[in-house]
Amino acid sequence: MLYFRGCTARQKETGIADATEKLLKLADVDYHVLDDEKCCGSVLLRTGFEKEAKKQIAKNTEVFGDETILTSCAGCYKTLLQDYEGLDVIHISELLAILIDEGRLKFDKKDLNVTYHDSCHLGRHCKVFDEPRKVIKSAANLIEMKNIKEDSLCCGAGGGVKSAYPQIASELADAKISQAKDTKCKALITACPFCKLNLKGHDLEVLDLTEFLIKYGGE
Repeated sequence: MLYFRGCTARQKETGIADATEKLLKLADVDYHVLDDEKCCGSVLLRTGFEKEAKKQIAKNTEVFGDETILTSCAGCYKTLLQDYEGLDVIHISELLAILIDEGRLKFDKKDLNVTYHDSCHLGRHCKVFDEPRKVIKSAANLIEMKNIKEDSLCCGAGGGVKSAYPQIASELADAKISQAKDTKCKALITACPFCKLNLKGHDLEVLDLTEFLIKYGGE
């Protein structure tokens, strides 16, 4: 299995990649990473640079071969699954749910209330709703926000909004954090590094799913 970390987890939110690798090792998953990993092309595609994105996709396809590709990033997952051809792709939330079912990962469930943010790419675009929730419930109590799944509020970062319209991105993040705080939870969990990047910085702990398991899933 190839663990494709993605640009955000590889460069900005490195704790996500670290937590993911710790979990893979705990479950004795045979995996490797690319020493010279390149962008999947998601940002290029979402911001209109289609020609450049196709070149990047072609280069990556040669490198990937026929391996199963594991990704931390919801944007990478959507891109590899829907914009590449013939790849076997799995998101970390899906793999964690499988490993828990198989008994290869076990967590000490705490009386801890947390809530979950459905990212646009993983949720609405790829219909991955249940697996992250199953993983969270193995380690804590899940308290849902008002808007969830298909109706989840966007974090504000995607589609180039954070770069081109930072004020709008900030306002959307504030709205999401406000909904999370309404649940009276200790932490907001997401399965998208880009969402975490835009939602953190408020007076509410924001963690990637893998970071949450490493921090709160032990004894």
